[in-house]
Amino acid sequence: MRDIWSEFCGFYKGKKVLVTGHTGFKGSWLCRILTDMGAQVTGYAKEPPTSPSLFDGAGLAHNMDSVIGDIRDLAHLKQVFDRVCPQIVFHLAAQPIVRDSYKDPVYTYETNVMGTVNMLECVRLTPSVISCVNVTTDKVYENREWEYGYRECDNLDGYDPYSNSKSCSELVTHSYIRSFFGDNRCRVSTSRAGNVIGGGDFANDRIIPDCIRAVSAGREIIVRNPHSIRPYQHVLEPLFIYLTIAMKQYEDQAFAGYYNVGPDDRDCVTTGALADLFCQAWGKDAAWIDQYDGGPHEANFLKLDCSKIKQVFGWQPRMNIQKAVEWTVEWTKAYLAGEDILTVTDSQIYRFFHCDKA
Repeated sequence: MRDIWSEFCGFYKGKKVLVTGHTGFKGSWLCRILTDMGAQVTGYAKEPPTSPSLFDGAGLAHNMDSVIGDIRDLAHLKQVFDRVCPQIVFHLAAQPIVRDSYKDPVYTYETNVMGTVNMLECVRLTPSVISCVNVTTDKVYENREWEYGYRECDNLDGYDPYSNSKSCSELVTHSYIRSFFGDNRCRVSTSRAGNVIGGGDFANDRIIPDCIRAVSAGREIIVRNPHSIRPYQHVLEPLFIYLTIAMKQYEDQAFAGYYNVGPDDRDCVTTGALADLFCQAWGKDAAWIDQYDGGPHEANFLKLDCSKIKQVFGWQPRMNIQKAVEWTVEWTKAYLAGEDILTVTDSQIYRFFHCDKA
């Protein structure tokens, strides 16, 4: 069996890695993985976006160089790049909530578009950076509610301010690649991930955190659009790919490109089906009700074609949607029981990376 963990550790150990958005849900998991692999990790982000948060609950700031700053502040970000001289950059800093983007579109565009410009400008001006991955979303595509999964060559044109701002982030990245990185000194990719779930997500307006808040309070779960189809996957799945892309393009610029990462078609399920899986995993009379709240437009049908990343990297999802929900419930129940969250997080990281199929 291929020893993936040792392969990653052999590459990342001692590498200087900068992660923007490190205090968020995905950023926290990524920083812990990198720390476990022996990387020298610096994070740049605002304070954790939720309270509680995985970042604070697991005490991640004690094991890395955590810088609190705003991705919109180019001068401050450049100071951090100059001090750290990173070799690898993962860009996760974003305003990630669709509904919040309707409430504050200006902040969403400033963060998701100009934040990307600022990150890439720092990469351009920092000779030490060899590999950079800009994390975007499945929502960058012009969504025509087609039944097939969107491919990397399909049109970019997100509908709502969040989705559109991430489309712009992609276009900014494409321009910087063509304009400034043609000499292959730095290899830059984007990765368009589906909807992620996992332990430690306390965000508003996300289905699994909403489920957890409801059952913890003894309430029925309210699902506002149970028939919408999304490419749900455990958070460790896209993080595995981000790490793979950054490593492979560091070693060979031919791997730089644009990549979808999502579940297999059988795991692209309706929000109602996801709520069913959550209730089954949670037990104790957990139940949900259909209650549309008349909110702003969100896509009803969305999935990704991940043929490219499977062909290029030989990648396959390591867990199905049922297992992803079970792991999320497992982490959450440990958290609610007062267990050591860093230990629980490390245990799931170990199990994911040390098994052919988690």
